[in-house]
Order: sequence, then structure tokens, then C-alpha cells
Amino acid sequence: MNMQTTSRLTAAETALIEAFNHQIGDLPGNGAVTALRDRLLDDLKKAGLPTRRIEAWHYTDLKNLLRALPPQAGDAGSDALEPLVAGSTALAVIQGHADQKAAADGLGIAAYSERLLDGSAAEGLDALGSDDAVGRINGSFVRDGYVVDVPAETELDAPLEIQFLHAGGQAHTRLPVAFGAGVKATVIERHRAVTGDAALVSHVSDITVGEGAELTWIILQQQGAEDTHLGQIRIDLGADAKLRLFVINAGGKLVRQELHIKVTGEGADLTLRGINLLGADSHTDVTMVLGHDVPHTGSTEVIRNVVFDRAKGVFQGMIRVAPDAQKTDAKMACNTLLMSDDAEFSVKPELEIFADDVQCGHGATVTDIDANHLYYMMARGIPENKARAMLVNAFVAEIVEELEDEALVEALEGVISAWLEKHA
Repeated sequence: MNMQTTSRLTAAETALIEAFNHQIGDLPGNGAVTALRDRLLDDLKKAGLPTRRIEAWHYTDLKNLLRALPPQAGDAGSDALEPLVAGSTALAVIQGHADQKAAADGLGIAAYSERLLDGSAAEGLDALGSDDAVGRINGSFVRDGYVVDVPAETELDAPLEIQFLHAGGQAHTRLPVAFGAGVKATVIERHRAVTGDAALVSHVSDITVGEGAELTWIILQQQGAEDTHLGQIRIDLGADAKLRLFVINAGGKLVRQELHIKVTGEGADLTLRGINLLGADSHTDVTMVLGHDVPHTGSTEVIRNVVFDRAKGVFQGMIRVAPDAQKTDAKMACNTLLMSDDAEFSVKPELEIFADDVQCGHGATVTDIDANHLYYMMARGIPENKARAMLVNAFVAEIVEELEDEALVEALEGVISAWLEKHA
């Protein structure tokens, strides 16, 4: 279904168009990139932001939810970079701008703005389709980020952590990363607000995983309570490659995180694990489109959600199995704890299977804390509030513990515990 055509622009849509007209002369890019930006913005202007009429956006009416654009940003400060894991190689994109001198041993690293200026970024800058509002907004406004090349057979001893920091305002960033054959690596993509000023953030990661590579990629989203975060990751998984993708949402007022994954190499395997921590009156939407395009591939997806207060959440998961993708093994599950009568979580799992020799399935549960478990803990002298917090923590910690890296598990458990302490 195509995005709707609108003749009446909202305040946010008008502000986006005005911001583009004001910035276009300053946005990096050669003639090809500038022409592509113009087309993306024109498409956005004609179609407008997506509403519930668009199937992919049925649970996230962006046209109504995005009501205004934030004012001018403050100073994020270069000293705000705090690696999640001690000893990791840390790169920063501060207020939408990358460190032009960033480097890491054995890796090819360049500022994305350079690719915009020489035009080489144009090929991957386009939107994925007519419904891709995130790609249109990001492609229109992106200024910087990093381009990372990890040579074949590289084994990273410590995580590579790329932090996107902001202090309100707008920030639009990009992160293309190519992993060569046989690479073994852990990458942390972290989005973090360093002030309470409202922000509009868009980000696209474009990941190619080479033959036989083993990659752990963690998206940790810690935006501010008034922030809008529009995130997208595009993944191409090669032959015999293994990807463990962890997505943790622990912030933001309006969040849309899209996962577009293509399994294009035989023997490839995807493990997706997600944790959504939702509170106050926030709205978080995780939408996945996973394509198994070749035979003998596998995937498992487990999403855990904890929803407090008046928060609303969404998980849309589409698995498509192509006609040639025999022997596909794909399983998807979504489990939700509703901690308030006013909390909501919508789940839409979908399977499109065009091959006949496959094993595919999905399931979803929505519940409250088990009363028997709560009674058991309280009978042993644990106060009710603490008992509830411990049960919720156990519900999501099980996902994090799959990482096995002790330092990384401890760091992420600290993020989760701090969020629960603040919101529970």
C-alpha cells in the first residue's frame, strides 16, 4: 500500500519542509546527492507523514503523533562520551557530527559526510519503498555518521561502541558497516540524550555481514523523555553468517525502530532478541520485516516487553519465506507484561510462506505478574514493590544473559535496573 497523498500539511510536516528549505544549501552532498535529497523531500511533501491507513504504520499514526519539531539544540559536549563497557573502542557522533579524525586499529573508518560530498553515498541513501517515512526523513536531512569497513578474518577482542549523542534539537545520522568474511565482532550502537531538551532523531544503519562472519550487534536506545527517535537498520546476511541482534528500547517519548533483514546466503542464521521498557505516556513501535531468500537458513526472534503507566507499545513482525527458500526454520515469539490497567501493547506477527518444506511458527502472550510467584516471594519477607521489581527484572534479564559476555551483560543489566528503579 502506498503512502497517502495529502493536500493539508500538519505543523510538523510544514516545519520539516521549512527546515529543509533553510538547510539545503548547507547539507553536505554533490549534485547527485542533492538531487536525491530534493526528491525524497518532495515525496514526503506529497505523501505526508504516514497515518493508520498505511498498513505498516497502522499502530503508529506518525502524522498525528509527531506534532511539532523541537527548537534549536544545545551543546552535547565532547566529555559526554561514556563507554558502556570498559575497554571498548568508542566512537562518538555528537549532535549529528562525527569526529573527522576517528580511528581504530585494523578498521577502515571514515566520516559519512565525506561520502555525501563525493557522491558515493547516493546509492544507499534512497528510501526502501513508498511507505518508508524514516528513510525519506533521514535521506533528506542526514549530515554525518561513520562508514566502517571490517576486513576479512578480523577478530575484535573488545566491543566497538558507536555512540550517537545529542542535547535536543535535530540530529540525522547514518552508519554503513561492511563485515568481511570470517569476521568475529561485537558492535554496540547506542543512542543517548545528555540533556532533557526535546529532540527529533533519525538514524539508519546499513549492515552487510560477509560469509562465515559471526556478529553480535546491540542497539541500545536511551533517548530523553521528550524525544522522538526514528531508527532503522538494514541488514544483508551472507552465507554461513551468524548474527545475534539485540534491540533494547529504554527511553524516548515516540519511538519507531525498524528492522529490515534479508537472509541471502545459504547456511545463515539470525538470532533476534528485543527488550522494550515503556513508561509514562510514551509510544514505542518495533517493526521487523525478515526475508528468508535462500534454502537452509534459520532465525529465532524473542521480544520481551514491560509496559507501565499509560504507555503504548507495538511489535510488528513479518517473516517472508521465498519460493526457493526450502528448509527454512523460523520461529517468532512476543511476551508482554502489562503493569498498569492503562498500559497497552499491540502484537502483529505475520508469516508469508511460499516454500513447502519449512518449519515456521509464531506466538504471543500478554499477562500481568504471576500472582503465585508474587505470593511466594512476599511470604518470604520480601516487600511487594521489591518483589514485583525482581520478577520484572528476571523477565527481561533472561534475554540479556544470552550474550554470555560477562562485562556486557553486567552493563546492560545495570541499564535495565536503573530504568526499572526510576519507573516502577
